[in-house]
Amino acid sequence: MPLYKSGSSLEHIKELPFKFEKEIQLLVEGNLQLLLKLDLIKSEFSLNNFRIDSLAFDNESKSFVIIEFKRDKNFSVIDQGYAYLSLMLNNKADFILEYNERKETPLRRNDVDWSQSKVIFISPHFTTYQKEAINFKDLPIELWEIKRFENNTISLDQVQKSSAKESIKTISRNDQVVEEVSNEVIVFTEDEHLLKADFETRELYETLKERILNLDDNITLNPRKHFVGFKVDGSTFCDIVFQSKTLKIYINLKSGELEDSKLLARDVSNVGHWGNGAYEVKMSDQDNLEYILILLKQSLKKNKG
Repeated sequence: MPLYKSGSSLEHIKELPFKFEKEIQLLVEGNLQLLLKLDLIKSEFSLNNFRIDSLAFDNESKSFVIIEFKRDKNFSVIDQGYAYLSLMLNNKADFILEYNERKETPLRRNDVDWSQSKVIFISPHFTTYQKEAINFKDLPIELWEIKRFENNTISLDQVQKSSAKESIKTISRNDQVVEEVSNEVIVFTEDEHLLKADFETRELYETLKERILNLDDNITLNPRKHFVGFKVDGSTFCDIVFQSKTLKIYINLKSGELEDSKLLARDVSNVGHWGNGAYEVKMSDQDNLEYILILLKQSLKKNKG
């Protein structure tokens, strides 16, 4: 999409192509937490004749993330993505060792949720074929397009799947690597969480979700293993945990940051819980919907940008 600088007349902002993959890698690695909310573990991580461009860790899902940078268009996202995931799952100790050599807090094998592992490809452009190749609902592979412009602007946008309904497992019968990885790596969807709740609670969630998404144009849905998260500009501002007759909403603010005149939210900063943030609100009907949205707006404002 072309960019323009506003003024008395619009001025086209030209794209400055990257000459080398290394340019993209250095740019992203130097700003990994800001861009993707990930911690860099190792650049150029080599293992068993494989070389991973960037090895990262997602502290929210407690999982490793492999990042590959591409400037050319001639590669298969499925073949390479699953080859890297297979490498990781068959060499877990090496990945944990690399983490422990780089970080002060040691990581144990059981601290990692291997089922949430994923591969991210970052490139200035993906072909139509590559974009179509990721159109599975449970594919642990993401495509991100990065562009640089002459006014010192960078854009990084995830390629969205188009109403993906088919499972990658439908093609795994003919591919041993895909089948082995699919048995361990799970991409959770919103539908799987909805199955935990009764009809009334599902209807309540749909109403709440619609109102949350209308709070900001940049809000995206982020289903995880134990909850459905809502993000704005890449940062989680609330999570919803499904129970049979109740929704538990976790507000991503630190203890003491939430203004709650009705005392509807419970401080769970010292209590084990799924989801991000220090505050929990239980919702079983729409009686407090408007007030809950006021609470969520505080987290939205804090976590945006």
